[in-house]
Amino acid sequence: MKLKTIATTFFLITSFTATAQAENNNDLRQLLSTKDCIACDLRGAGLVLNDLTGANLERANLVGANLSQTNLTGANLRGANLTGASLNGANLTGADLRGANLTGTDLRSSYLTNANLQGLDIRNAYLQGAVGIPNTVGTAEDFYKWGYAEWQKNDFASAINNYDRAIALKPLFPGAYLARAMAKFRAQDDRGAVKDAMLAERLFFSQSDREGTQVAQALQAKIKLANQPTNLNTNVGNGNMVDLLTGLSSMLLKFF
Repeated sequence: MKLKTIATTFFLITSFTATAQAENNNDLRQLLSTKDCIACDLRGAGLVLNDLTGANLERANLVGANLSQTNLTGANLRGANLTGASLNGANLTGADLRGANLTGTDLRSSYLTNANLQGLDIRNAYLQGAVGIPNTVGTAEDFYKWGYAEWQKNDFASAINNYDRAIALKPLFPGAYLARAMAKFRAQDDRGAVKDAMLAERLFFSQSDREGTQVAQALQAKIKLANQPTNLNTNVGNGNMVDLLTGLSSMLLKFF
């Protein structure tokens, strides 16, 4: 009797899995042939590099799906479940993502220009390098973190762009000025770097942040020293630079 029960249970589970996979495959075929797949089950679907321009995927289940570098320009993704999905490098220009679940969604290097992201919770999504993120979606701290991630990859232009947006949202954010100063210095914009470091110093001082004030002052001194004739720098050791970078990293991480 027990063996019969186990066999019956195994048969039911196997049948259910096969049915689910068949439905999933049918939905995938429907999407690729018609681009109209409302509430479809596309869990784990492989859709890399597909042209899904204008596709209707409203309320679709795209958990764990791979949509990397897929063209989703103007697509309707309202209410779609994109938990754990990869849209790395995807083109979402003008797409409607209102109400979508972006928990763990990989949107790195994606294009979001004119995409409707109204009311979305993007705190658990990966957005480093994404283009066209509206200021209304992220906080100053979000843009600061994305800028820091780009700075670590030596993409100073993208880092500066994110710091610009952090400052636009929070003009009295000393860490963003300090971080932008370092990014400008690495991008060889010494004048802009000194200006930002001076602004950071003033803000840190006004907030009674002694460590921040000292780091901002040290960065200014380093930039000015770097612009002096080479023969004046020959006796300068690496210790000061190491100390500066250590202090700078400590300050930048302080705002995470």
